[in-house]
Amino acid sequence: MRKVEITLDRNFKKSRIDERIYGSLAEHMGRVVYTGIYEPDNKNADEDGFRTDVIDAVKEAGITTVRYPGGNFVSTFNWEDGVGPKESRPSRLDLAWRAVETNQFGTDEFIRWTKKTGTEPLMAVNLGTRGISDAVNYLEYCNLSTETKYSRMRRSFGIEEPYGIKLWCLGNEMDGKWQIGHKEAHEYGRLAAETSKAMKVVDPSIETILCGSSLNTMETYPEWEVQVLDDAYEYVDYISLHQYFGGQEKGTEKFISQADEMTDYIRTVNAVCKFIKAKKRTQHNVLISMDEWGVWTCNSSETVRESDEKRWQTAPSISEMIYSFEDTLLFAGMLMSIIKNSDTVKLACQSLIANISSMIMTEAGGGLWYQPIYYPFKYMAGYAHGTVLELGCDDEEHVLDVVPVYNDSDKEIVIFAINRSCNEDLDLEVSLQGFEIVGITEQVRMTSSDIKATNKKNHDRIKPEVVDEAKLHDKKLIGRIEHLSWNMIRIGLKG
Repeated sequence: MRKVEITLDRNFKKSRIDERIYGSLAEHMGRVVYTGIYEPDNKNADEDGFRTDVIDAVKEAGITTVRYPGGNFVSTFNWEDGVGPKESRPSRLDLAWRAVETNQFGTDEFIRWTKKTGTEPLMAVNLGTRGISDAVNYLEYCNLSTETKYSRMRRSFGIEEPYGIKLWCLGNEMDGKWQIGHKEAHEYGRLAAETSKAMKVVDPSIETILCGSSLNTMETYPEWEVQVLDDAYEYVDYISLHQYFGGQEKGTEKFISQADEMTDYIRTVNAVCKFIKAKKRTQHNVLISMDEWGVWTCNSSETVRESDEKRWQTAPSISEMIYSFEDTLLFAGMLMSIIKNSDTVKLACQSLIANISSMIMTEAGGGLWYQPIYYPFKYMAGYAHGTVLELGCDDEEHVLDVVPVYNDSDKEIVIFAINRSCNEDLDLEVSLQGFEIVGITEQVRMTSSDIKATNKKNHDRIKPEVVDEAKLHDKKLIGRIEHLSWNMIRIGLKG
């Protein structure tokens, strides 16, 4: 076996992790909301119609932030339709997903749901078919206690206290020609700037998120970032990036290694932010929100655009992807990329929260089960807290993907690692300099003899196992990293 040596030093720290990177997306698309998080007739539904089994799964996963109501759905979103008495809410055509939206779950329900899940809402305003006035009105409804039209409307529905929502997306994927209300870069940049300015007059405490590129393969990337940041830099706090990777036909090692493209994507956009900051001669910083990311697998029951037979249905089952272990290794690598770049990425939302490209799969009228991608997210959301350490690594072939985290609150170092090789196990030696080590707290590994295996039929087929193989010797961690495996090793430290 080949040996990989890593050096970690207590004095060489990279960046603090913002816990809001462990977010997800609740979009009105397919069965994400209806029969996903909301199903009044389900045996597990509470008094609000929320599925308590999903609430428990969200808590167990460690999800911190949830973006709502989309996604492409945002660009024809009429927020007024989803507030107030349910019997008065209209059903409307959802042009994004060619479905019927009943509006039985709207803003008020979502905020109530976030309180039950302990998550922070990340809202979006419609800059596709609507604009500044609508965004300001929506913010007033959500955040103000004034005796004015929209805050009074909220109180008339029995909601006395404002929601105090801090995070607001300025539209969604406005660079995409598929988007209802798609705009050219300068057109969008100016609208976003003026919308953010107006919203911050209403509530100066909010943070706003500018739409960046929808994928790193967009023809307009990175020119889009240059233009929209030039237009709106002083008025926004984040720029969003979205990224999905597919391409299982590339071969396993190349497929998994696409996580490195995500790092390049983040660093390129960060460079654009720094360039515009220098150009503007400002002290203001714009950071990155990776507020839509995931793996787009070919293991789907039905694709988004398939067939007219589901057109104008309510909550049709579309794009319900079934993730393999191979997909899981890429998914884990993408989250590790976000953690590595925590100096720049302060918000992130895995897409989506239920049923579509999701960690959590629900059965209408029944229970739920976890896709294999659930577990790396759960462990990283649970233990990747604190500070990312600088990494000295002699792996010139980049077979081993590693991110080390120093959790000073819990007094431990946590190492997350993926061996991308299809056939070569690795001997790992980690030199721990400047740390007073107590011992190995826990070692967790995920692997599978069949990389195409899923949890669809046997819901427990792919899940983590606790192992006891790594050892400590002379301030060094000695262990083996199996080929095609995801790993977590927790090392306890003295106070």
